[in-house]
Parts: sequence; C-alpha cells; structure tokens
Amino acid sequence: MGERTAGRQVDALVIGAGQCGLAAANELATTGLTYLVVDSNAVGESWRGRYDALTLFTPRNLSFLPGRELPGDPLGYASKDEFADYLAAYALNGGFPIETGVEIVSLQKFGGAFLATSAGGAEFAARAVVVATGAFRQPRIPAISQELPSAVLQLHVGSYRNAEQIPPGPVLVVGDGASGRDVAAELSQYHETYLVRGRSRRLLPEKILGRSIWWWLQKLGLLQASPGSRVGRAMRRADPFPNRGRDDAALSGMGVHLAGRLVSSSGTEVALADGVAVAPSSVVWASGYREDFGWIGIPGAVDAENQAMHTQGVSPVPGLYFLGRPWQRNRASALIAGAGADAAFVIGKLQAFLRASGCERDSDAQWAASPRSRMAEPTVGSG
Repeated sequence: MGERTAGRQVDALVIGAGQCGLAAANELATTGLTYLVVDSNAVGESWRGRYDALTLFTPRNLSFLPGRELPGDPLGYASKDEFADYLAAYALNGGFPIETGVEIVSLQKFGGAFLATSAGGAEFAARAVVVATGAFRQPRIPAISQELPSAVLQLHVGSYRNAEQIPPGPVLVVGDGASGRDVAAELSQYHETYLVRGRSRRLLPEKILGRSIWWWLQKLGLLQASPGSRVGRAMRRADPFPNRGRDDAALSGMGVHLAGRLVSSSGTEVALADGVAVAPSSVVWASGYREDFGWIGIPGAVDAENQAMHTQGVSPVPGLYFLGRPWQRNRASALIAGAGADAAFVIGKLQAFLRASGCERDSDAQWAASPRSRMAEPTVGSG
C-alpha cells in the first residue's frame, strides 16, 4: 500500500507495525478512539529480512500476542519467517487500520497536536503518538572497522543472510551475543571461523530439573523484574540468554575458534587480544544496534544522544509514548512475551491523558481542518 492518507487526523497514531505496534493496535481497538498504524514495510517484513537461520529467542508458548497463540510445539522455537507469517495473520484477523509503505521521518508537536511527516511528504495529525519502531534500527559498528583493508568484506549481522555471502578464507564474527553465536555456528561449516568475544558471557541452560528455563524464569517472577530492582540490576549486568547449543564448548566442538577482542589492524592481518593474528577475508559485525530517535523533533522527547526519554514507556512530553524499549518496564519488555502487557499499560496511560485533556480539545470543525493551518509554533505541553 502506498501513502494515500495525507492529511489524516486520528486520536492516536502508532508508528511501527511490528509486534509492539500490533499489540498497541489490539488495545486501541477496544477504546473507541480513532487510530492508525503506519510502517515503512509490510507487516512482518522486519523479521523476514534477518539472517536465514534465525529463530525466536523465546519458545512458542511465550512468543505470541494477546488473543492469538503461535501454532506449533509450545516449547520449540519458531523460525523468523514463521513469526513473520504470524504477525501478518494477526494484523489481518484484527482488522487494524494499517498503512504500509509509510516511513515517518519527522515527528513534531504543535500546541496540543502531533504532526508526523513521511518520507513521501504525507502528513498525519494525532492527539497522541505511540512510537513502536523497535530496538534494531541503526547498526553499531566499531571505529576499528575503518582500519581493515579494503579487500576485507564487512557485513553487519543485520545485512547477513547466509554463508553464500561470504567469500573463501577465514572469517571473523565480532560479538558473541545470540546472533554472533548463531552466525559463527553456521559459518564454521564452510569457513575457518573466529568468534571475537568481549566480556565473559553467561548462558542459561535449556532446562533445569526437566523444565524449560523459561518456565523457571516465569515461575520465579524474573521476567517481571523491574530495571531498578536488585534482581533487575543484577540481570542487566549479567545479561544472560539461553544456551540453545551455542555455548563455548558447543561452538568449539563445531570448529569455531574462540578468540579475544579485536585490538588492531595492520596490513592484511588483525591482532586479537589473546595474541592471535588472523588475515580474514571477511568480517561479520554482530556488535549490536543503537537507538537514533533524531527524527523526533520535540524538545524533551530524546536526550543528547537521540535516545528515547521515558518512564515505563511514558514520555515527559504529554501524549507521547514508547513501546519496545529494552527494560522498558521489566525484563520481558525486550521480548515478545512482554509486548502485550506493556501495550496495555501504555494505552491505558494514553487513554487517561486524552480523557484528562478532553476539555481542552479543539472543536470537531477545528480538528478536521488542515493540521498546519491551525497549529501554532512547536511547543511541549505541560499537562
């Protein structure tokens, strides 16, 4: 679908149609508010575009949105395409108003209304906005990448699909999170592969006493640990994730060389912290992502590094909300398992805000007018 809604005015605009955006739409559908969800891609495409071997981080019994379970083995891990299909079906069955092919490049606030502008010039006005664009937007690549020889192929894991992209010769996978370990395991079948690691990683066992680790995390309330709690602070420091056959011993058994961090580059070789020197043909940067909300041009909405400012998803800017932030409310916030609860919380806050500001709303005639014709200079409200 193209950008055919220029000038649309709604009570609530949701930016992003991934799992968090759809969870927000599911909540908004029960409120009686007018709302619209926009996304630059078709529903589910952000998942389809990731590496072929990707499976979900959590089992199917924790990887669904309110009202519709994810079919298949409850304790198994769905593929990326399976989950993309699930999201597309969820959107279709929900009948949510969704506009795809709409990339929002600017969000401003004029008086009591928000104005979102797309790359194609379409404008969307709303009394409240939920930003649900996800945490995997801007690849983070270390500066040392610029020191590598031009002959070395460099890919961020966000652009990696499968081993066919990698030319013959040794390959470095830099970063030993879940994605880095997946990619290293796959590439070890075809290449001399080095997994370049930083700090020590703690991987959780698949099962404890015959029960899934996720069962225990739920049972003990660890998925609901808040970021400020003692347990939450400890979990954030350790940042553990499930083993799934990707611990150091398993990777070594596959032939992956477990290496220290990347120190320097000279000529055709790179030096690793443990004294190993490698002349790689390619490097896959599994070095994470960074937030960049620089397109939100509202004072108080983002910090000096263009990261979202919020408390449990509620922005200091009245009427602005976020979903999908890591540790937004608890450990589950970064997982599909937390999308529904976080959306219910945020949409509840949004409803309360609109009710409280209802007496200050423009008349229907004023609201139906062109957004720019009735909006004052950009401001941040105080109530």
